[in-house]
Amino acid sequence: MSKPLHHIIALVKKDLLLEIRQQYTFYGIVLYVASTIFVLYLAMEQPEEKVWNGLFWMIQLFICVNAVAKSFLQESRGRMLYFYTIAGARDFVLSKLVFNAGLMILMSLVSLLLFQLLLGNPLQHPLKFVGMVCLGGCSLSLVFTFLAAIAARAQQNAAMMAIMGFPLIIPQLMLLMRISSIAFADVVQSGLWQLIALLAGLDLLVIVLAVILFPFLWKD
Repeated sequence: MSKPLHHIIALVKKDLLLEIRQQYTFYGIVLYVASTIFVLYLAMEQPEEKVWNGLFWMIQLFICVNAVAKSFLQESRGRMLYFYTIAGARDFVLSKLVFNAGLMILMSLVSLLLFQLLLGNPLQHPLKFVGMVCLGGCSLSLVFTFLAAIAARAQQNAAMMAIMGFPLIIPQLMLLMRISSIAFADVVQSGLWQLIALLAGLDLLVIVLAVILFPFLWKD
C-alpha cells in the first residue's frame, strides 16, 4: 500500500470514529431530514412526479450544507498543524472528499426512504433512481466539501459557503433533476449518458481543483 493511500485511509477512519463518538451530529441531521419531509407531507401529502423530484433534490441540497459544513469546522488550528506534520495537504483534502461523499450517499438514501414512505412512490424505475441518488449525493458533497475548505480558511464559514456555493450548485441541481427524471418515465430520454458523463466530468474537475488549490490554502 502506497504511503498517500495509507494516509487517506487513516484520516477517513479518524473521521468515521469521530462521527461514531459524536452521534448527536448524525442523529441531528437525520431529525432535520425527517422533520422537513414530514412538514412537506402535511403540506401536500403526495405531490405529482415533477414536484416530487424537485423537492427531493432541494432537500438533498440543504442536507449537504448541514452535513458537510461541519467537516472543517471541527478541525481546530492545532489539530490542523498536527495533520500537516503527519500527512500532506492533498491526502487530507482527499480523505475529506471521500468521507463526506460516503456520508452524503448514506443521508441521501435515508431521505429517499422517508420520501417514499411519506410522499408516495411515483418512480417507474426505482433502481435507476437509487443509482442517480448515489451519484447526485456524491456530486453535491464534492462541491460543498471544496467550498467548506475554502470558507474555513477565510474564517467566514457560513457566509462564504452561501455566497460561493449556491451560484455553483444551481446548474448542478438542474442537471441532476433532468437526469433523474428518467426514473419517472417509461420512455428512455435521448442524451442521458451524455448528461451523466457531463456530471461525472464536473465531479472530476472539482476533485482536481481541490487537489491543486487546497495545499496553497493550507500553507496560510
